[in-house]
Amino acid sequence: MAIVIAIDGPAAAGKSTIARRLAARLGFIYIDSGAMYRAVALWASREKLDPSDRHHMEQLALAADITLEDDGARVLLNGEDVTDAIRAPEVSRAASLVATIPGVRRALVEKQRAIGSQNNVVMEGRDIGSVVFPNADVKVFLDAKTEERVRRRAAEVNGNREVISQQLHERDERDRSRVEAPLTQQPDALYLDSTGLSIDEVEEAILRLVRARISNGKEYR
Repeated sequence: MAIVIAIDGPAAAGKSTIARRLAARLGFIYIDSGAMYRAVALWASREKLDPSDRHHMEQLALAADITLEDDGARVLLNGEDVTDAIRAPEVSRAASLVATIPGVRRALVEKQRAIGSQNNVVMEGRDIGSVVFPNADVKVFLDAKTEERVRRRAAEVNGNREVISQQLHERDERDRSRVEAPLTQQPDALYLDSTGLSIDEVEEAILRLVRARISNGKEYR
């Protein structure tokens, strides 16, 4: 049976970085759920559609052929490599709106579950352990203090900290208050505050949990 490691948490907590590293370390597939929402947002932008248009966004999500290659490192939308295109700032902003639409979330959850049913995966997002894979073998809620998340995002995009702080605050509010699959820590998830921890330390903390919960961890070094 496929093994699922679910990592949830707020924006800029380090989920993507640590999920990629864990997947590589374990030989699992990395699923970036955010990339899938970005792919839908990119398609909407190209079609000049309003990302808050629920009907059209759900149609795009249902029709989108989104595949992950190279163990999740490359994202293909309808056969086109959009790995770089979906990282554009305007696509990120649109994706945060697209992700609040219930029909879009339901459509992409089915695609995510299909991948997870056939492969050992590490998946990160905001509702992975609560909605996408509620029976995940390992659940982690990765967090960091607000000022640390602002610092990380500012360094990543070389942006203004005040602007980024406001953007993260707005994103947190949307994620936690949305009706469909809000960001929340599950009771059976390990809470891990990465503030002050190196990437190596975060990785080892999660690997310890993996070793403890899966086959006594003997094959996961």
